[in-house]
Amino acid sequence: MSSIDRQQQVRGSSSAVFVAILLLIAGFMDVLYGIAALGDSKFFAGDTVYVFAGLHTWGWLSIALGVIELSGSISLFSGNVYGRVVGIVAASVGALGALANVGGAHPWWAIGVFAICIICIHGLVVYEEPERRPR
Repeated sequence: MSSIDRQQQVRGSSSAVFVAILLLIAGFMDVLYGIAALGDSKFFAGDTVYVFAGLHTWGWLSIALGVIELSGSISLFSGNVYGRVVGIVAASVGALGALANVGGAHPWWAIGVFAICIICIHGLVVYEEPERRPR
């Protein structure tokens, strides 16, 4: 057997690891932001007027999204399909949220987050399963 047969090169595997690390960081940050929102942190509360829901609702939603992102990241590290699906959905939601924040206080940060989300979606879409060769 050659070394290529033993190793089974997988297209996009390094992109999947990169996305798993980004999901891990995003999930951790979402959980921290959610805890801060539940604690009425001045970072969020200031003089902000919320249209759809209060700060505590957004805190719980942020914690839930963070836990889902963390589970998707762990699943991606082990190579499961669940991580791919959750990663694509979480990156899509993040991209839409970033586009909604372009007109906010930090437009360059929102554009950067949007770009990272698009890179994550691309990395997960091009990821392929290893080919099974008939014996």
